Amino acid sequence: QVQLVESGGGLVQGGGSLRLSCTASGRTFTMYGMGWFRQPPGKEREFVATINWSGGTTAYAESVKGRFTIFRDNAKNTVYLQMNSLKPEDTAVYFCAAGPAGGFISTGRNYDYWGQGTQVTVSS
Repeated sequence: QVQLVESGGGLVQGGGSLRLSCTASGRTFTMYGMGWFRQPPGKEREFVATINWSGGTTAYAESVKGRFTIFRDNAKNTVYLQMNSLKPEDTAVYFCAAGPAGGFISTGRNYDYWGQGTQVTVSS
C-alpha cells in the first residue's frame, strides 16, 4: 500500500504561481512513476503531468505545457507540481497518483494509488 498526501493548493490570482506537493509513504517511492491529474468543477478528471521513477522522463497535457513543471525528490518521497502563469481554467481539485515506474502514462486507470486531492482556485 502507498499513502499519498497532497498539499499546497489555495486561492491565487490569474498569472500567479503555486507549488503543489505530494508526499508518499508505505512503500519504496522509487518503485513508482507519479502523475498529477485534476478535476475541474462539473467536469471529468483529466491528466496534467507525469514523471518516471528517476525523474528523467516527464510528459504534460498540452493545456499546461510550458507553464507547469513536474519534478520529484526521491530522498523526500515527494513529487511536486510547479504551476506558473495560472489561468482561471486551471481551477480544479488536483490529485497525485502512483503507478508504473516507467511513468509516461496519461490514463488514470493505470495508476494504483491516489491522494485525497487539493483545491486550486484561480481568480480572474
